[in-house]
Amino acid sequence: MEQRILVVNPNCLQAVTQSMSAALEEFRLAGAPEIRCETLEGGPPGIETQAHVDEAAAKLAQHFSDPSQSRRADAYVIACFSDPGVLALREMLKAPVYGIGEASYLAAAALGGKFGVIAIVSKGIARHERAQRALGLHHRLAGEIAIDLPVAELQKEELVWKRMSAVGIRLRDEHGAQSVIMGCAGMARYRTRLEDHLGVPVIDPTQVAVGMATSMLLAKRKGAGEKRAAA
Repeated sequence: MEQRILVVNPNCLQAVTQSMSAALEEFRLAGAPEIRCETLEGGPPGIETQAHVDEAAAKLAQHFSDPSQSRRADAYVIACFSDPGVLALREMLKAPVYGIGEASYLAAAALGGKFGVIAIVSKGIARHERAQRALGLHHRLAGEIAIDLPVAELQKEELVWKRMSAVGIRLRDEHGAQSVIMGCAGMARYRTRLEDHLGVPVIDPTQVAVGMATSMLLAKRKGAGEKRAAA
């Protein structure tokens, strides 16, 4: 039976889901788990405040309380940097649930050195810092700077690139960041360009979360095969 990873964009912007899915194309390999990306119907138009996070968490819990939804995948990725509803869904669902914010911090820590974060709006920085402290990783933060654009404007390529590249340079040169996390799933399309521009690793949170889910599912498949062979 084919394994499946369901990546859920908890805001209602289909353009974000499409950009995210395009960035995951290189993970769609023969023999690897299927990756399906979906938009949460009725989600807020961008998750920029704690109120948005709480709204998205409630809608995710309601969505996955339907038994037909809770059995759709072998792993779930919640594609919002604030990880709305992840803890609740881990209680509700039998399959593993990955939050892209948590995954990106762990990936940055694994690279060594200090990491910088590019936020979408300044009001989100304190919320991100709470998550870093909860993971015991705030001491690894070099700095976080916002581009101060709402999620809905992340498709304005010239404007977004100008701000992201400037913020990335500041994080690297002024704050000493040795890697940079893009703090929104909607930034996925800029990862490769930004990494080439900065010369340090740039982390797309959705990619690293899907990479973690993929590796765990492949290991599980291998373990099941070894048990069958030994039987």
